Amino acid sequence: MNEVINTEGLTKTYKDVNAVSNLSLNVRKGEIYGFLGLNGAGKTTAIRMMLGMINPDRGTVFLNGIKVSSDKTELWREIGYLVEVPYAYPELTVRENLEIIRRLRFLNDSKTVDYVIDKLKLNKYSHRKAKNLSLGNAQRLGLAKALIHNPKILILDEPANGLDPAGIFEIRELLTDLAKNHGVTIFISSHILGEISKFSTRIGIIHDGFLIQEINTQELEKLCEKRLIINTLDQKATKLLLQDKDIKAIDNENGKLLITDKEFIEGPDKIANLLVGNNIALTQLNVIEEDLESYFLRTIKLKD
Repeated sequence: MNEVINTEGLTKTYKDVNAVSNLSLNVRKGEIYGFLGLNGAGKTTAIRMMLGMINPDRGTVFLNGIKVSSDKTELWREIGYLVEVPYAYPELTVRENLEIIRRLRFLNDSKTVDYVIDKLKLNKYSHRKAKNLSLGNAQRLGLAKALIHNPKILILDEPANGLDPAGIFEIRELLTDLAKNHGVTIFISSHILGEISKFSTRIGIIHDGFLIQEINTQELEKLCEKRLIINTLDQKATKLLLQDKDIKAIDNENGKLLITDKEFIEGPDKIANLLVGNNIALTQLNVIEEDLESYFLRTIKLKD
């Protein structure tokens, strides 16, 4: 597939803070790329450089093979974006805000506004002033502005911010449809791995300005660790017995024992038989799997 978004060595420093360091990534046509990081990790700075809102200290950005620069105005005809705060004219209604964007985009069909209002489910708020919108509906308005011209590239910074679970689901379905059925390339930042993993095709994890990992979403579940958790009426004797059998077990913060050996995770009955055969009474024996958020936090912790 063709590369639609390409960054090469993007770097931005503010005084003594490295906001983004040597960021190089590629996003292919029709892909949903989840850009994941904690608040302050460098996501918004990277997106602002991609959109030409700020200049990098080093590095370059290419969108559709065209280098991003202030004089390449034709580039923005196929790009929609939402960055941080979904800015609007506060004294104007939702419809009036979108009508202004329609004209600025030189869109001739006046029904375009009706279409995008319906698509983002803003119908009952269309005559409400932007300043009186809830955070979630202000976010919907920002998304409507990004989508009004049917862009081929969408760059979205925390688009689910302020949305309720139903709204998040609707946006997720909308973006999935755009990518899958219309070939739109989507670059979306978030700090919530569990949500991003539900519809992204690939995920990049940024931490302290560095891209520390890229993974295909299909591989993500395999990377989450599994552990066998053990609790007995005599944990000290249990630990000594496991040590005697060269079975590595570690204590967790709740005083329980954890085994990460694949042999026993896939066959916990071996541990059960061992303990019962040595007259140790089991109170808990089960396999637990690391959730996606725990994986994310473990990954970035390894880099600290």
